Amino acid sequence: MAFDSPLAGEIWSSKYRFRPVDGEGDKTVEATWDRVATALAEAEPAKTRGRWRTRFREALEGYRFLPAGRILAGAGTGRSVTLFNCFVMGTVPDDLDGIFQHLREAAVTMQQGGGVGMDFSSVRPSGAPVRGVGAEASGPLSFMDVWDSMCRTIMSAGQRRGAMMGCLRIDHPDIEAFINAKREATRFRNFNLSVLVTDAFMAALDAGADWPLVFNGEVRRTVRAADLWDRLMRATYDAAEPGVIFIDRVNAANNLAHCEVISASNPCGEQMLPPYGACLLGSINLARLITAPFEAGAAMDEQELGVLTRTAVRMLDNVIDISRYPLPAQEAEARAKRRIGLGVTGLADALIFCGARYGEDQAMALTERWLGVIRREAYRASAELAAEKGPFPLYDPIMLEQPNLAGLDPETRELIARHGLRNGCLTSIAPTGTTSLLAGNVSSGIEPVFAFAYNRKVLQPDGSKREEAVEDYALALWKRLKGADAPLESAPGNAFVSAQTLTPEHHLRMQAAAQAQIDSSISKTINCPEDIPFDAFSHVYRQGYRMGCKGLTTYRPNAITGSVLSVEPTPAATPAPVVPILTPRPGRLEGATYKVRWPLDAHAVYVTINDSEDEDGGERRPFEIFVNSKNMAHYAWTLALTRMISAVFRRGGDVSFVAEELKAVFDPAGGAWMEGRYTPSLPAAIGAVIERHLGLTAGEAPADVDPAPAASPAAAADTPVASSRSACPRCGTPGLVRKEGCDSCLDCGYSRCG
Repeated sequence: MAFDSPLAGEIWSSKYRFRPVDGEGDKTVEATWDRVATALAEAEPAKTRGRWRTRFREALEGYRFLPAGRILAGAGTGRSVTLFNCFVMGTVPDDLDGIFQHLREAAVTMQQGGGVGMDFSSVRPSGAPVRGVGAEASGPLSFMDVWDSMCRTIMSAGQRRGAMMGCLRIDHPDIEAFINAKREATRFRNFNLSVLVTDAFMAALDAGADWPLVFNGEVRRTVRAADLWDRLMRATYDAAEPGVIFIDRVNAANNLAHCEVISASNPCGEQMLPPYGACLLGSINLARLITAPFEAGAAMDEQELGVLTRTAVRMLDNVIDISRYPLPAQEAEARAKRRIGLGVTGLADALIFCGARYGEDQAMALTERWLGVIRREAYRASAELAAEKGPFPLYDPIMLEQPNLAGLDPETRELIARHGLRNGCLTSIAPTGTTSLLAGNVSSGIEPVFAFAYNRKVLQPDGSKREEAVEDYALALWKRLKGADAPLESAPGNAFVSAQTLTPEHHLRMQAAAQAQIDSSISKTINCPEDIPFDAFSHVYRQGYRMGCKGLTTYRPNAITGSVLSVEPTPAATPAPVVPILTPRPGRLEGATYKVRWPLDAHAVYVTINDSEDEDGGERRPFEIFVNSKNMAHYAWTLALTRMISAVFRRGGDVSFVAEELKAVFDPAGGAWMEGRYTPSLPAAIGAVIERHLGLTAGEAPADVDPAPAASPAAAADTPVASSRSACPRCGTPGLVRKEGCDSCLDCGYSRCG
């Protein structure tokens, strides 16, 4: 089968194609489908294995059912990798041995390809006494620094770095520091952050009441609920994080409330899971199931949707039996509850085919109807699987009283009452950024189309680049059916709308409509314009809570994370490149020398930074740096730093990235604790010195002073730097966009959660 776009072929080849060293493996994408179908059919009895292999292969044909990337890449390869996308780790104990044992478990999980989520609310707050050693606790954030450093050392499944979700309850005494953590551009780079917000807090917020911060039943201090909410909203407004999880609603609606308590999420937020819970994902491509697209009779083939749903449930259930598991506790949890997460992709394209504008009443009604079909058929399929293979071990008829099952039609409920369920939870909506590209650049998950067309730069063997147009699946089909020059405004319902033009209200309406039909949760980003007033932004979250959403993530272009820019206007003219000139050194410079005591070295490192001033005696800026140590083992690299960083300083412009890059350097031999914070390497410690010096020259508070929330380095800078944060880490082009909580490159297809 030919790929719908060159990008799709490249995605397949780089991410999902099996290419063993002996040269055999997947020669075509059809061979990949054969491999996956064969592997999943191995869980079936021998006498029916061939029939199910054929059924599974038919579901994969034409990208109609898209198993998650771990399944596509790993099933049938014989590699020691998990086929589960993500896990929530065990409850982090409040003792040093237990904390580092859980750190090891997270590392092992990511090594085998799984992302991880953790709730750090069980770790005592900073300043709390540590009995027996006469010390004070450093708090959960200090240990999150350790997790963050560990994550940088792990390449998940040998392909991409692991992703993590860090959660903290809204009543934890360290919640304010957690909320502000992402204001530091270099901290927690490998974490997504979410605050676990309770119903009690939302009630206190509505009542204008105080809110206690509690640990182990002891009230440590009290704050105004409105002040804490304002802090959370302002951090999210400025830095796009933390997200919000309405944790009580999650547990109240959980099918498995009789046997588990959920306290954390997977990295992308679509699977709320108990300790050691696993996230097994797959998506039905709705865009491939519309008959007569763009015509008056355009409609979803609901019969085919039902058949595909039932097959997909069986495929995902089989994955549980054939997958490897990083930890025995994860395997035990997965087999005891047999949780799967069947979702969709291509929803926005399917709505366009049917002439329904995203976020409007017709689109909401179609979304509820289509997802309702999936919900009904998924539960029926699971009940019939239970009759055939047995219900999941922890099944209890009390589940029929839980909200997701109580709302099912009588026929489906009767089927469940008779046979039980094979799977404890069945549906969720995941980010499908990469698999949607594989399927011809269909719209991802339930997101609107991000951009209908953009230019992608392709690196050539000689180092040059060529540009090729990349189009959304709906636009490509429109041109093929109606002609390349057919105006989009003539499409039925004027349905060609994108994330660039929709309001937050449109996003909320669609998320709420989908959530009513989904067991678990939804990974979705509510795009907000840069100039949205703060009060209106804060209202989005309160409105989402009232509309029944389980969690919310927003994105607003900002100075800390940068602007999400996917489609740029063609410039009128391309100016000639400006060649930076090294500024001549004045005869006399003033500066400061900092002593860095690296705990692993006998000799200190001395960092001297000299500054220059404007001719009028105004702005000071770093001009040169000297890094010196008596340890001769450091001579070569400290001299290299001296020369290279000084050259950068003398070129002018914003130099804050120097500190950021150095702080991200980790030493495979291990880091050290400095001033109560884990520092991953000596170069990272030097980066912290540069950052501190830059703050002082800009008139900011010293690093060891806890500044007011509005006085963070990023907020105090005269000219925020955003361009470096929208550049792809793989290809370097400014094509990185934020979709569904993930960074995706429009140029090379790079994708990373967090």
